[in-house]
Amino acid sequence: MSTLLQSVKGIPVAPSQARFKPVSLNDVTIDEGFWKDYQDLNHEVTLAHIDKWLERTGWLKNFELVVSGNIAQERKGREFSDSEIYKYLEALSWEYGRTGDPALNERIEAIARTLEAAQDEDGYLNTRFGHPGLEPRYSDFEWGHELYCFGHLIQAAVARLRTFGEDRLTAVARRVADHVCETFGPDGLDVICGHAEIEVALAEFGRATGERKYIEQARLFIDRHGKQSLADIEFSRAYFQDDVPVREADSMRGHAVRAMYLSAGALDVAHESNDHGLAEAVRNQWDRALARRTYVTGGMGSHHQDEAFGEDFELPSDRAYSETCAGIGSIMVAWRLLLADGQAQEADHIERVLFNVLATALADSGDAFFYTNSLHQRVRGHEAHPDEISPRAHASLRAPWFEVSCCPTNISRTIASLGAYVATTSQNALQIHQYPSGILDTRVGESGRAQVRVRSEFPRRGRLRIEVGAESRGVWDLQLRVPGWAADARVTVNGDSWAVTSGYVTLTEASAPGTIIDVDFGSQPRILEPDPRIDAVRGCVAVQVGPQVYCVESVDLPDDLDVDVLTFTRDVRWEDGLLVGDFLVSVPEDSAWPYSADSSGATPRKISIPLRPYNSWGNRGPATMRVWLPVL
Repeated sequence: MSTLLQSVKGIPVAPSQARFKPVSLNDVTIDEGFWKDYQDLNHEVTLAHIDKWLERTGWLKNFELVVSGNIAQERKGREFSDSEIYKYLEALSWEYGRTGDPALNERIEAIARTLEAAQDEDGYLNTRFGHPGLEPRYSDFEWGHELYCFGHLIQAAVARLRTFGEDRLTAVARRVADHVCETFGPDGLDVICGHAEIEVALAEFGRATGERKYIEQARLFIDRHGKQSLADIEFSRAYFQDDVPVREADSMRGHAVRAMYLSAGALDVAHESNDHGLAEAVRNQWDRALARRTYVTGGMGSHHQDEAFGEDFELPSDRAYSETCAGIGSIMVAWRLLLADGQAQEADHIERVLFNVLATALADSGDAFFYTNSLHQRVRGHEAHPDEISPRAHASLRAPWFEVSCCPTNISRTIASLGAYVATTSQNALQIHQYPSGILDTRVGESGRAQVRVRSEFPRRGRLRIEVGAESRGVWDLQLRVPGWAADARVTVNGDSWAVTSGYVTLTEASAPGTIIDVDFGSQPRILEPDPRIDAVRGCVAVQVGPQVYCVESVDLPDDLDVDVLTFTRDVRWEDGLLVGDFLVSVPEDSAWPYSADSSGATPRKISIPLRPYNSWGNRGPATMRVWLPVL
C-alpha cells in the first residue's frame, strides 16, 4: 500500500486539515452490547440478504447483460439500480476491513470482474443508458442518475482503497472518475446530476488517491448547483437543490437525501480549499435544519410526495417521511462538521440518529427494513411478505426489499463502518464521541498511544467505565462528550468526583496506565415539550431515556385498545426493568358528525402500560404506535 493509504487506512472521511482527526475503524473494536449485536447481525444476516436480493431481482445480472448485448431486452430494476450494487460493495469493503473475512474479499473480487467486463473503453459504466436499444448517455440529467451511480461506485472504491489497497475495483472506479473529469470538466458539459452524490464521492476519492483534480471536479459540480441547468418540475428546482447556489441558500430544502449528500460534498470541498464562505453557508443551513426541520428522533424530511423537507416547524408525526437514507446522510454532514469545528451538538445528532433512525430501520431479524420512519402509526397494517418487493413507503411494517431499495445497502455500509465514528484525536488529546463497549487503541500526537477499554451500559443506562490500558504511553488529555440529554452528570477519576455539563469535559491527568474513569450521565426519563410552533404535536409530550426516544405500541394495550385513545398523565417509573407510564383511557362514541360543543363524555379510566424504545417498535407484529403523547 502507498504511504498515503497507510495514513488513512480504515477511515471513511479523512480531511487533510481539521480540528479533530478521525481514528481508523481498525483502532476500535466493539466487542459487546447494543452495537456489537448490530454489527454481528449485519455480518451474519444482512449482507447475505442484500446479496440474495441483488441476484434475485436481476440488478447484478444487468452488468452481464451489457457484456452479452441483451441489456435492452432483459434489463431489470429502476434507472439507479446499479447504485445498490456499489453500496453493497462499499459495505463489503468496510466489513472486510473490520473483520478480515476472506469470503467477503472473494465476493468483492467476483463482482469487480463483472463490472470490469461491462465497462466501456472510455470509462463509462451504466446498465440503463448508452447501449444499443437504450437511451443515449446523459440524455436525462434530471432523473437518469448516471452521475449518482458513478458516485456510489467511487465511494465503494474509497472503502476498498482504505481497507485493502489498489485492485480491480479501484481501477474500474478510477476510470469512471477520469471519464467524469473529462466529460464534465471546465470545458465539458456544464450541468449537474439530479441526485447529488458524485460531489461527495469525488472529494473523498481525491483525498484517497492524492489527486487534486477529483476535488476540483467536485467543486465544479458544487458551484453549478443553483444555475438552473435542470428542467423545472412540479416540486420546483429546489427538489434538486438547483434553485439557488449553495452559498446563497438559507436553509436545507428539497429532497432530503439529495440535500444531505450535497451538503457533505460541499463541506469536503470547503475544507480542502480553505473556502470558509462555503463552509459557513452549509453550517448555517444545517443549524437551521436542526432547530426547525428535524424530528425528535433525528429524522429529516416531512413530505411523502417528494421525500423532502417541509417549511420550518412543519413536522407532522403521522406523515413523517424521515427516510432512513436521509438520516444516514445527516450523519455524513454532522460528522464532517464535528471534525472541522468540534461542537458537541454534531456528536449528539449522530447519536440521536444512530439510536432512533438507523437502529429503528433494521428489524431484529436483520433481513427487513423501514424505508420511512413514521412517529405515529394510525393503522395496524399487515406483515410484509418475505419474498415480495414492497413499495417503498407503503410497508406498515419492515419489508425485506423495495422497488427503490436504497435503505438496506445504506444501513449495511453504515453499520460496517461504525467504529470509525466513535473517536478522534488532536495534537495531544483523545476525544470519545460515542460510547459502545469495546477497546480503543490508537496513536495520539507524534509519539503518544491511547489504549482504553470502555464498558458501557448504553443505551438503557447512561453509565460507563473507562480503563486506561497498560500499553498506553505519553501524556495526553481525554475529552469525553457529555450528551445534551444528560442531567446531573458526574465524572469520577480514581475516586475524585465532580459534576459536568453538556459539551466536552477534558480530563488532563487521565492518561496514566491503570487510570479508571467512571461516568454517570443519568438514566432518568425525560419529558420533552415540543416547540409550540410545531403545530402538529401541540399539546403532546415525548419521553426519552438516555439517547433513546420511547413510544407506546398497541400490542401492549389491554382489550385491543388503540394508542389514539390514550391521554398521558406524565407519570413514568421503572418496574422490573420496563419503563411504565400512567394513562387515562377514554373511548369516544362514533357519531354522524365528529365535532361537538359538548365536551362531556364517559369518565376516563386509568391504566398503566409499558413504553418501549422507538427503535424496537414493529418487531412484535402489526401495531399502532405513537411517539408524541397527548397530555391533559
